[in-house]
Amino acid sequence: MTASEEPLAALTSIAAFKGQEDALSEMLKTAHGMGWPKPGRTTGKEGARALWFGQGQALLVGPAPDPGLARHAALTDQSDAWAVVRLSGAGSQAVLARLTPLDLRRGSFKRGHTARTEIAHMMGSLTRLGEEAFLILVFRSMAATLAHDLEAAMQAVAARTRL
Repeated sequence: MTASEEPLAALTSIAAFKGQEDALSEMLKTAHGMGWPKPGRTTGKEGARALWFGQGQALLVGPAPDPGLARHAALTDQSDAWAVVRLSGAGSQAVLARLTPLDLRRGSFKRGHTARTEIAHMMGSLTRLGEEAFLILVFRSMAATLAHDLEAAMQAVAARTRL
């Protein structure tokens, strides 16, 4: 398995104005090819995703936001606020099971599912990208801590598989 920094062009918080949710979703579809994500879900695909990020909030991952979105939502550049890591490969789910209280079994946390959750002792976001691939976001100030905790969990899982 590997943990690698995910180079992303932009991270933008989108908070819908009251009563503008439907118009915002349509504008998001027109501008970026994806609708507004339902709670706990993502929309879009590799390179351009919208992650549910809380009630009435999404995080646009990848493209710079279309300026027209500002008619329906508050847009805040978050690009420098988050450390973004992709964890992938056999055993990734077992690694994360040591760091988060989420039920990550494939039947419960499927591809396209996302959650704001505790990751070790940090608050962050976790998204399943594939069978054994996850996107992890923590505050940038916690990047070194995340790297340390991931390494320790990866070593522990690797040690168990060698038994």
